[in-house]
Amino acid sequence: MSSVFTKIIQGDLPARFVWRDASVVAFLSINPLTPGHTLVVPILETDHWIDLDAGEWAHVAEVSRQIALAINDVWPSEKVALMLLGYDVPHVHAHLVATSGVGDIDFATADLDPDPAEMDDAATKIRNALTVREATGVAAA
Repeated sequence: MSSVFTKIIQGDLPARFVWRDASVVAFLSINPLTPGHTLVVPILETDHWIDLDAGEWAHVAEVSRQIALAINDVWPSEKVALMLLGYDVPHVHAHLVATSGVGDIDFATADLDPDPAEMDDAATKIRNALTVREATGVAAA
């Protein structure tokens, strides 16, 4: 049975994508912890991140880094947290969350009913920040 992320990747469920390449996608969390909370997901449906081969994992990590830089451009923060949990959906995914402290990564505080316009705006801001970074040559900084 396909994971919910596979259904999103295949277009069977909606998502606010900020990245897509041949092996990785990234889209906003439907229950964000902070604005711009993004999930980075390999297209290959794999339950545990240690089961990805080294090249796949390296690509997930680098895409996560690029998106975290963009998130920090839009929502400057003390840190952009990267979390790999994997209990809620059996498909590898990295959470990227702009944080000002450890309290910002408490899933009990997730927004269960985010404003759709704010979510659309957040996705647009991240995509724009990624485009600016690429155009100015700071994407690999």
